Amino acid sequence: MAISLCFTPLTSNPKHHPRIPLYKPINPITLTSPKILSPNLKTIIKCVPENSQNLAVISAKPRWENWLLTAANLFPVYVTVGGIVACLKPSTFSWFVNSGPTSYSLALWFIMLAMGLTLEVKELINLLLQRPLSILFGCAAQYTIMPALGMILSKILGLSPSISVGLILLACSPGGTASNVVTLIAQGDVPLSIVMTACTTIGAVLLTPSLTKILAGTYVPVDALKLSISTLQVVVAPLLVGSYMQHKFPKAVKLFTPFAPLLAVLATSLVASSIFSENVGRLRSSVVGISFSSNLPLLNRAQNVLTSEFGLVVVSVALLHFAGFFVGYLSAALAGFGEPQRRAVSIEVGMQNSALAVVLATSHFSSPAVALPAATSAIVMNLMGSCLGFFWRCISPTQPRSSLEVADKS
Repeated sequence: MAISLCFTPLTSNPKHHPRIPLYKPINPITLTSPKILSPNLKTIIKCVPENSQNLAVISAKPRWENWLLTAANLFPVYVTVGGIVACLKPSTFSWFVNSGPTSYSLALWFIMLAMGLTLEVKELINLLLQRPLSILFGCAAQYTIMPALGMILSKILGLSPSISVGLILLACSPGGTASNVVTLIAQGDVPLSIVMTACTTIGAVLLTPSLTKILAGTYVPVDALKLSISTLQVVVAPLLVGSYMQHKFPKAVKLFTPFAPLLAVLATSLVASSIFSENVGRLRSSVVGISFSSNLPLLNRAQNVLTSEFGLVVVSVALLHFAGFFVGYLSAALAGFGEPQRRAVSIEVGMQNSALAVVLATSHFSSPAVALPAATSAIVMNLMGSCLGFFWRCISPTQPRSSLEVADKS
């Protein structure tokens, strides 16, 4: 999942840093610092702040490709509209729901394939060798902070077993690819963000099933082995296939890649909207019953809606991402990282791969409510991430130019 915005060019001259390309561009471009493109979205970044480790790219693309990118950038709009349609007319997505969970798995497979088509394994390894400690810290933060928050919130809010399992499963998922572009918007450390996303995605094969079994096993039986196999099939396999295709069939990949971002965000929106349509009947009846059948004052009705099952799902998901952003930033600050790295860790920790959580929930749990937190997250997470990115974009980071990564000094 990815979101993006157009940036206003700055007047300062870009600083020259060692070239560490991580993704291969479709067309030749001029780089003055590490080449960073969103894994699922070939975003053209025209400028970056002077004190950022991000790139300064100037590229002329055909108008039709710019139109495709603009359409792909409207991802938050797609998931919001899809959610509204799912509430008003759930039968719209019945064709996709009735084919589940296979349809969900195939959709995620395609999304991760789009990421694999732009991933350079050798360049990823090179960057891992250059910045091992900061990357290790970020990945550790991802798989400790969010799972702990998911378990704590499910206890505090008194969520039902199915919703609790869904929230914990979402919290134990790897970082979402939208975090890379949000980090760029926030003037954070984009190379760190991208490598963290790649590493946590690969690590999800073992860590997501294991943590889910440990934390959610008290609610319902969790088969960690089957979860691990599914994660391997729908996450790691398409990544490797995409990377192989990029190496063996570069011309074919070049023709397909301009269309991949838009198709990927549409697939993600379809998955989220379909999950909503599966659960909207029960949720809508609970909300309508509380809000219209009661003679209570408006304030009390609103309170009752928030404490209903639908309200608790939205509140728990929003609190999970908000706490992830805050605790992620705080942990990076306490570890001595500079401001760009703090922002990257905060965003990476707070934004999850909700599509993977949806696929695992629909494939391995009988209750459709387990997938509801992940589907809600597709909307809530991207709206919150966009707001945070805009907020930080208005505040210039104070990271010294000579310090690329504090934690990697040894």
